[in-house]
Amino acid sequence: MKESDKIKLIQGNSQPLYGEISQALSEINYQDYDLRTPMDKPVKGLRKQAAFNQFQFIGLMNEDIIAGIAIVDLKVISNVFVYVYDLKTHELHERSLLQPLSIGTSMEPKPDTGISRFSQLGKQVEISTNDNGTERYLSVKLGKSISADVTIFQPADYQPLRVCSKAGYNGWVFTQKAAGLTAEGSIRWGDKEYTLSQNNTRSSTDWSCGFMRRETSWNWACFSGVLSDGRSVGLNLAAGVNETGVTENCLWVDGKQTKLNMANFEFDRYRPEEPWRVTTTDGLLELTFQPFGKREEKINAILIASNFKQMFGHFSGWMIDDRGNKIELDNIPGFMEDHYAKW
Repeated sequence: MKESDKIKLIQGNSQPLYGEISQALSEINYQDYDLRTPMDKPVKGLRKQAAFNQFQFIGLMNEDIIAGIAIVDLKVISNVFVYVYDLKTHELHERSLLQPLSIGTSMEPKPDTGISRFSQLGKQVEISTNDNGTERYLSVKLGKSISADVTIFQPADYQPLRVCSKAGYNGWVFTQKAAGLTAEGSIRWGDKEYTLSQNNTRSSTDWSCGFMRRETSWNWACFSGVLSDGRSVGLNLAAGVNETGVTENCLWVDGKQTKLNMANFEFDRYRPEEPWRVTTTDGLLELTFQPFGKREEKINAILIASNFKQMFGHFSGWMIDDRGNKIELDNIPGFMEDHYAKW
């Protein structure tokens, strides 16, 4: 798509384009938003910039691994984490870095073509794209023992999910999601190297930003895999966030999107290693999730807090696409998440 065919998120009335957005966005021009306090006083300058949060997450999965990579920019602090869960050995390899005041962290407000980068003392994670956004490049260099070079392919006719919803009294959140994309490349961790090919590896991408609620929580489910007939399949579900007049719930079969209604997550928060169940209120989906491992982190600082559990495992069950076809799922790799955040 030509850049001239794209639109900006903030419209001429200084407000976002709310709801589901079918047209690609050239820029999240958040500086044009009329941000105010709950008492209607304008917020400008550094205060406005500091209130704007951004993050990008990439998931990679095949029969050997489930991997997650994220760059998070909260202005007062930034974070990068990289992990690889080996489905054969059940080993979790992970690395996480924090950077006060987001020094060395930059995220262009362009979901399709921007560059996101985290740098710290020679260590770097970068996510970039080609000019038209059909390829996304992941580069990880965390010392001599951890590296990755991966390309994620998003066909020009693929239908990503774009939604913008209100957050609290004076904020908003934009998110762009895709799942079931093919990927190729390699990940090296110590003396192990994992090769990813488009035949067996699928990926998900999550690009989110906004003037978010100061305190929030959510559940999230995402998978990317291959059906028994060879078609690519992907899913994104969330509850507790981005639900003001819209949801970020949908499934993809070979890049074609089917929108889903509200999601209900059933699980034991204090025993997340037990099976989970998730359904949607439109009756189009019923899944069970069997966790194999998890990445968790608890931060309780003065300004920020996080209670984060991301489980990796397999989804089984069924879902119905927009043509009414029932799709059976059997051991599709993916993520489940339970997250409380204060930022």
